[in-house]
Amino acid sequence: MGKVIVVRGDITQITADAIVNAANEALLPGGGVSGAIHRAAGPELAEACRKVAPCPTGEARLTPGFRLPAQYVIHAVGPMWRGGEYNEAVLLAQAYRSALTIAKEHGLRTVAFPSISTGIYGYPLEEAAKIALSILLEESPNFEALYMVAFDEKTFQAYNSLLADLTSDDGTR
Repeated sequence: MGKVIVVRGDITQITADAIVNAANEALLPGGGVSGAIHRAAGPELAEACRKVAPCPTGEARLTPGFRLPAQYVIHAVGPMWRGGEYNEAVLLAQAYRSALTIAKEHGLRTVAFPSISTGIYGYPLEEAAKIALSILLEESPNFEALYMVAFDEKTFQAYNSLLADLTSDDGTR
């Protein structure tokens, strides 16, 4: 049975079968996580993204990781927060599930996620964390390890605290 592990750090430095990019629908390099992943992977990533774009909100696409420690990048498009009235929770859950489906289809055992949609897309952190962790915990038996990588202390604390509330002492649900 796999584990869900919250770590603080730079997702571009994580050694895993795949890292997940909080992508935009065009899969173009942007700011935040997406920009960092594209810079670390090199220009080949943008070219690979052009071949699999566009990617509608709630879906995901796979590319090689190029210069990253991870073999693959799974580009998942989460929703922009518009007050919660436009199926944002459903779309965010679909983005995580789509990324995990791709990982399973390709036999990937370790996957590292950022906090999708909580940066420039404005999704409330605590609400996003509940959605993300519930799905990661549900899917964890299908993987060796699923990582939630928090770039800043606020995100780390939010995910770490919620994970402790959702799991027992032995790391199970």
